[in-house]
Amino acid sequence: MGLVVIGAQWGDEGKGKMTDFLAETADVVVRYQGGNNAGHTVIANDKKYKLHLIPSGILYDEKLCIIGNGVVIDPKALLDEIEYLENEGVNVNPSKLLISDRAHVIMPYHKLIDALSEKQRGSKDIGTTGKGIGPCYTDKHERTGIRICDLLNKEVFAEKLKTNLENKNRLINEIYGEEKLNFDEIYSSYIEYAEKLRGFITDTSYILY
Repeated sequence: MGLVVIGAQWGDEGKGKMTDFLAETADVVVRYQGGNNAGHTVIANDKKYKLHLIPSGILYDEKLCIIGNGVVIDPKALLDEIEYLENEGVNVNPSKLLISDRAHVIMPYHKLIDALSEKQRGSKDIGTTGKGIGPCYTDKHERTGIRICDLLNKEVFAEKLKTNLENKNRLINEIYGEEKLNFDEIYSSYIEYAEKLRGFITDTSYILY
């Protein structure tokens, strides 16, 4: 039997706590959508943990956690969260956590465009967190986004980043009047993130089937 935890109110209903409770009898805990714009606070053994991308099932050593293809991933935020959990004594390795190779990646231009568009709205702002989640989902639906699997192939990533950055820099510079982002800086940073995450990345749909 599969169980799906969905927020039907305003977002802060305690989904992380409920997921942690249900994880006790589950084999696999999957995060299927969203990004790191919100947090799940879970108290286990009188200790408080704050999670953003990783399913709260990670607190169980015997459970497999999956970040699915519907999630948009900021790789630096994910690496920071892994480091945070490790420092808190929670073991995070590919036997406990897997990342879909088809998940879309939040890029620096997503976060910048998120902030600039919100600023332009003025008093009609929508209260975005500025984490780039909305713009990343826009690219996903337009089929122009960069996926986790693209980061693992340097040539493919370079080509896709170049194309995307040309378009995004035009928007950033000509519409919003801000400085263009630098290709080399983004490329080198994200290649480094990809290498650190490589062991966690796989075709999670195969495993779930």
